[in-house]
Amino acid sequence: MSMRTLDGKAFADMVLYGAHHLSQNANVVDALNVFPVPDGDTGTNMNLSMTSGAKEVEQIDTENIGKVAASLSRGLLMGARGNSGVILSQLFRGFGKSIEQKSEINAKEFAAAFQAGVDTAYKAVMKPVEGTILTVAKDAAKKAVHTAQTETDIISVMEAVVSEASASLKRTPELLPVLKEVGVVDSGGKGLLYVYEGFLASLKGEKLSDKGAALPSLDDLVSAEHHKNAQSQMNTEDIEFGYCTEFMVKLDQGKRSFNEDTFRQDLSRFGDSLLVVSDENLSKVHIHAEYPGEVMTYAQKYGSLINMKIENMREQHSAILSQNKIETAAPAPKTAAAKQPYGIVTVAMGEGIAELFESIGATAVIEGGQTMNPSTEDIVQAIQDANAETVVILPNNSNIVMAANQAADVAEQNVIVIPTKTVPQGMAALLAFNPALDAEENETNMLEAKDDVKSGQITYAVRDTNIDGIDIKKGDFMGILNGKIVETAPEQLTAAKKLMAKMIDEDSEIVTIIKGEDASAEEAEELAKFISETYEEVEVEVHNGNQPLYSYILAAE
Repeated sequence: MSMRTLDGKAFADMVLYGAHHLSQNANVVDALNVFPVPDGDTGTNMNLSMTSGAKEVEQIDTENIGKVAASLSRGLLMGARGNSGVILSQLFRGFGKSIEQKSEINAKEFAAAFQAGVDTAYKAVMKPVEGTILTVAKDAAKKAVHTAQTETDIISVMEAVVSEASASLKRTPELLPVLKEVGVVDSGGKGLLYVYEGFLASLKGEKLSDKGAALPSLDDLVSAEHHKNAQSQMNTEDIEFGYCTEFMVKLDQGKRSFNEDTFRQDLSRFGDSLLVVSDENLSKVHIHAEYPGEVMTYAQKYGSLINMKIENMREQHSAILSQNKIETAAPAPKTAAAKQPYGIVTVAMGEGIAELFESIGATAVIEGGQTMNPSTEDIVQAIQDANAETVVILPNNSNIVMAANQAADVAEQNVIVIPTKTVPQGMAALLAFNPALDAEENETNMLEAKDDVKSGQITYAVRDTNIDGIDIKKGDFMGILNGKIVETAPEQLTAAKKLMAKMIDEDSEIVTIIKGEDASAEEAEELAKFISETYEEVEVEVHNGNQPLYSYILAAE
């Protein structure tokens, strides 16, 4: 079997199967996280990003490959989450740009499109690091171009891409020492390989055996709940549980042993229309609840939450009833609210942290962080909602900075991204903001402020490993200083005390403790007392952040 040209129909099939193959193995990619922290999300981010692109492709029916590639690029651009998702979007942005005027392509054009994608992605990354998804994409594209010089069969070119991507992935530990140290390959490169494998299988008409287990479609299971024409038979006030809540739990057996029947029974007390489907790695939940936060708080005892969606059914019901009425008068035109000079958009995970940001001047807080990176589209929407002449974005996570920059490029307003990588950096930058100053002065002051704070985190290890000479045991607590694991201890409080000893120096004046949901108020107070007694010149503040996974977020400035 050979293929001399590739049209839009065949390419669309490739995209859909590539997205499917990645989705089936996203948990495998997540598990390749270098740090043994409980929030590896590369696979999740790439899956959500690729799914967004695939949805756009599904909506277009054409044999024109340029138009299909443009749809993929558009969907990936707006759905991109995390650094891996943004890089994936840039790879296919360049790919699509290369063939945008083509109705079909040959082997050389196919190979050149891969190379164009690599060129675009490298330009988008300020400091490209070899041994990552970029390297895998670069090596695969180079092989494709070389193969296409003598080969006219598109399938043969795609086989070369997959073969070289696989070989390049195996070489990533030689290029990035930390990968070799902990014994894993690059997670983003692995995700890209899954996409390419799906492409090839689609071209060859083959089925792939997926290592990751797929959950039954929750949409199919709950369709009867939402597509019955029953809304007109009830009153809005009769809805007892008002929020349609859906999410997935990435199960962590280290937190609590999971039993689906027990889990389902425990969730039933929060509402009705409950459906739970699970495998050994994931549990997918649908429930109508009055207090969705309580449902999610309980579910987090079993692992981290992903793919969360909450809809207000009372509002939906009222809207449906309104649509059934005959409009007898045109609605009065709305007067647009005047734009404010500045708007501050920040990202936070945990109700307490969100409230802290709002209390010191944030205009809008996007719910998100590790395991729940907001998409480019989420950030663009927040920029628009801020309704300001200049919008400042504080990502507060290294894995959200690229999506924030991409959103800034897409948005119509003047947008400044302060590349904050931690919550303490975001708070320090926001406190340095002065609405009386111009945008350039504020940017300078906020950039300086974010670098003046030391950021610490306490979380637990999900596996045994050794990093930078530190022997880490599964279940131990780790102290992370400015993104680097520096301490470990069997007890949470001990780890926090050891970390504070490394964070506080003679220049430190204020220490902020942000307590997570896995830390008690009593323990937080004990930690504060230890700091006050040990470092008498330091002022200590304690806040309830209620953030998951990280029992403490700490700042010293």
